[in-house]
Amino acid sequence: MKQGGMLAMILAGGRGSRLHELTDKVAKPAVSYGGKYRIVDFPLSNCANSGIDIVGVLTQYESVLLNSYVAAGSRWGLDSDDSGVFVLTPREKADSGLDVYRGTADAISQNIDFIDQYNPDYLLVLSGDHIYKMNYDKMLQAHIEQGANATIAVRPVPMKEASRFGIMNTNDDGDIVEFEEKPAHPKSNLASMGIYIFTWKDLRKLLISDMKNPDSDHDFGKNIIPTMLAENKKLIAYRFEGYWKDVGTIDSLWEANMDLLDKKNELDLSDASWRIYSEDSSALPAYIGPDAEIDRIYVTQGSVIYGTAKNSVLSTGSFIMEGAKVIDSVLMPDAKVEEGATVTRAIVASGVKIGKGAVVGSADSENILLVSKNVKGVE
Repeated sequence: MKQGGMLAMILAGGRGSRLHELTDKVAKPAVSYGGKYRIVDFPLSNCANSGIDIVGVLTQYESVLLNSYVAAGSRWGLDSDDSGVFVLTPREKADSGLDVYRGTADAISQNIDFIDQYNPDYLLVLSGDHIYKMNYDKMLQAHIEQGANATIAVRPVPMKEASRFGIMNTNDDGDIVEFEEKPAHPKSNLASMGIYIFTWKDLRKLLISDMKNPDSDHDFGKNIIPTMLAENKKLIAYRFEGYWKDVGTIDSLWEANMDLLDKKNELDLSDASWRIYSEDSSALPAYIGPDAEIDRIYVTQGSVIYGTAKNSVLSTGSFIMEGAKVIDSVLMPDAKVEEGATVTRAIVASGVKIGKGAVVGSADSENILLVSKNVKGVE
């Protein structure tokens, strides 16, 4: 790491319970997205593209697959002698006897020794479960130029949705003067994106103090940021206007996939100037049969279509047989829709098979259906 540089820590230990069965066996950041990616590819690729060469990934829940995945730093070009992706697991015991991170700030506190060995001037703390492209170096320059103790990335959201987020209230200079966690009556629409840059020496002192406080939740939003404001530290809001999606629910994960069908989508995964790196696939090119019917689909390497696919995202190894229809849906890797089956407004989980003639989902459904187990076909 460059002298006086910035080290990144990605918080990837959340269970993601609102994704239901998708996170029964894998951590939320390891969930598939966009045909061939995993959610954690986005913060890791952003770090690589931003010139950050030391990244700690803090895992906890169902972490076996995630640990092995992120440990291969070569996927993001972070595997040289002076760079790397490091998997960091908790050491503190909960009442259950299991090792846990007690909160977002505690996750960093338990790894102070790891951070100190690199002696960074700045620490970047990231959520591992959001989909977006962002240059963290530009955010760091704003932090340095304004002499901030902490810089928090914010994104304007519709005022009617503001109560779902941590809201940053600022003065005319863009300094944060108040933080409200999911307020019933928000004063602004600047939502925290869960992306923080701290001057490390300032944060380190606060973390050590917070560790000793038995009444603390050991959380950035509930404890660290309010303490910094109470001590009149300089906190600034860094406004981000690009694509950003919190994929915490089945509906939002489906929406993020559907966004890829929009030719004007700001995410633009084909942009060679800001690549999103992922696991290399040895699959053959996608195959579309001579009688297949397709319209507005996002097709990934290894997909096979003999039937009908409309307004859908088809992941690596997915298969649509003759007479089958996939409409307004997402097929995750290796999902298979057999002859005559119909899938509508659904996410079909990895490796799941929809049997012959089966019908799942509905065009009139209010919410997206998650199909996480094989569906038996019509006899």
